[in-house]
Amino acid sequence: MNEPVVALNPMTNELLPEQNRDGGIDQDWAGDDQDWWDWYVTLAANDTMPTELVDGPGLPDVEAATDAQVERELAEPYNLDPAAVESFAREAFVRLPAVFSPAVVRRLAERLEELLRAEHGDDVAGRFTALEQMWLHDDLMRAVALSPRIGGVAAALLDEPAVRLYHDNALSKEPGCGRTPWHHDAEHFPLQTTQAVTAWMPMSAIPGRMGPLSFARGRKVLDEVADLEFDKVGTSYDEAVAQRFVERDVAVQSEPFAVGDVSFHSALCFHTAGPNLTTQPRRALATTYFADGARVVESPTLISGTWREFLPGVEPGGLAASELNPVVGRRD
Repeated sequence: MNEPVVALNPMTNELLPEQNRDGGIDQDWAGDDQDWWDWYVTLAANDTMPTELVDGPGLPDVEAATDAQVERELAEPYNLDPAAVESFAREAFVRLPAVFSPAVVRRLAERLEELLRAEHGDDVAGRFTALEQMWLHDDLMRAVALSPRIGGVAAALLDEPAVRLYHDNALSKEPGCGRTPWHHDAEHFPLQTTQAVTAWMPMSAIPGRMGPLSFARGRKVLDEVADLEFDKVGTSYDEAVAQRFVERDVAVQSEPFAVGDVSFHSALCFHTAGPNLTTQPRRALATTYFADGARVVESPTLISGTWREFLPGVEPGGLAASELNPVVGRRD
């Protein structure tokens, strides 16, 4: 795995936990998961944003599915086009249509609203709020994280006999929140493999002004930016990646998401997301899977955040197969 080169910045990001302010990134993250996200979005460069936000698309205009209907749909296999598998192998990401019905999206969005409000309250304007490991205490979120439908797609795209759950995640880019910095997830998952994939499942349509994911096309894009210096303070790395992509004509795909679309991006895929310039939170569920048999790297960094919560009892170098990492997808 290619590790980012680290540049030390004499400036101090006050959102970094005090224990993480000195030195580089070769240390455990000292805060909680939301602390990590509050810090991470400060690494993205942002143009001056409009002061007026436009209306968002709202939730799907259908009656919400029942919980039983959600579970049944998530247990059914998805008819994966072989062309999509080929595209993923070539580009390191793919977006699939109609993975969820609008009724299922509506029900999941309503439940996610309840969970996020209970965790973060209402005073969240301009922030990027998150919630991890929901599947451990919520039946609907458990149905998503352990879904044979989603896990089966993950195994097929990775061409792995079986994949394990790393963690689930709720991501809510609140109205007025800025960009997500350019990154690839191999930096975030402390695994000795890049055979990992994240299913990004929007909880509404995501128009351009809402900040859909944007993907740099090509499995070897990482080679184009491997020499750039990562700085845990400031936006220099994000800006340098964007400039390098322009200089080397790296194609970037950025398109709106329709209701029910789900994207799958490899740990090798460089991606970003624009600001949310609407009055509606841009919400998505994101579940990550990795190849069965993977081990934890010998030296996790603070970029891996609260990884010990997702792999309890597993030490660096150990097999990534704790009780919280069940096999949830098998290649058909």
